Amino acid sequence: MRLFNRVATAAMVSCVLFSAPALAEMVKVRDVTGRDVEVEVPVEHVILGEGRQIYFLAALDREEPFKRVVGWRDDLSKADPESYAAYLAKYPDIAKLPAFGGMKEGTFDIEQAVALKPDVVLMNVDAKTATEEAGYIEKLGKVGIPLVYVDFREKPMENTEPSMRIMGKLIGKEQKAEEFIKFRADSIARVTEVLAKAEAKKPLVFVERAGGYSDDCCMSFGNENFGKMVELAGGVNMAKDIIPGTFGTVNPEQIIAANPDQIIITGGNWQGYVPGGAWVGVGYGADETEARRKLENLTKRPAFTGVKAVKDGNVHAIWHQFYNNPYQFVAVQQIAKWLHPDLFKDLDPEATFKELHERFLPLPYKGGYFVSLNVGQ
Repeated sequence: MRLFNRVATAAMVSCVLFSAPALAEMVKVRDVTGRDVEVEVPVEHVILGEGRQIYFLAALDREEPFKRVVGWRDDLSKADPESYAAYLAKYPDIAKLPAFGGMKEGTFDIEQAVALKPDVVLMNVDAKTATEEAGYIEKLGKVGIPLVYVDFREKPMENTEPSMRIMGKLIGKEQKAEEFIKFRADSIARVTEVLAKAEAKKPLVFVERAGGYSDDCCMSFGNENFGKMVELAGGVNMAKDIIPGTFGTVNPEQIIAANPDQIIITGGNWQGYVPGGAWVGVGYGADETEARRKLENLTKRPAFTGVKAVKDGNVHAIWHQFYNNPYQFVAVQQIAKWLHPDLFKDLDPEATFKELHERFLPLPYKGGYFVSLNVGQ
């Protein structure tokens, strides 16, 4: 009997050993800057160099998006307060997460970061110069903490897929990353394939970045980010030959002279940054009537005097944060519907966004991400 028990026990131990999860392994991850970084995966403790990185982390782990996060930058509550409030209601412990200042602002506390013992620090590529100048990669490396760059802002149409694959590798969600990438690609193809067959005339589009955020006019996009989204959606980005990089400024005279057919203004609830500002508060569950009122007020500025888009009512507002997360395919669909309403009568960007939430995200969908002065759209 004792012999039987020993054999049975040994068999149980063997079964446990062979059915246990695979041990962590050290791998080389190539980040979006081309750096090969050694990281032990799957990572269990992550510092988010920007709070809005939860947008893509949540898409890969809808059940427990915050379980690996040991610290994050303090931007989400101000840049997107409605989404932050929704996450806070569902995951109240995030209120206790250590918060950091920004790398570019020079307020990132590296001592605090080291004390949290992260397996990896995730940084947006736009913070690369500041990170290198401060010597943070070397300082973190001395204590065995790797830093990995991702990008959804500088060149999102180029770097979204590799960034999602990097994250999938880091947290052991590679299959989920591929599912997301396919959904994104299929959603964009629903626009580009129709345009390729139709050979439709391309309207001239002016995209104003964060209109009403300040009294200055007008920030815009070069041949990337929302500028590239306009091109994919079948338009011509007015500022692509004026702004050499991703972000820049055009002056009011250039807008009036170009006389764009369509105007798209990015907006959000920036009460935390600019209380009572003229910005258009589109976003998660936004008040669309109020957003439309503020959008109409922005058309009265000198930069839009006599412009065709204003005369025709082809002025629209879209959620600014599409510029900094992997959901930008929803923006491509919505812009296409604004620019080519006849071609895309059956395209429903809101349904696409709902499906994204249902399949990948932990929050229920709420509308409010886009408004238009064109009553038919």
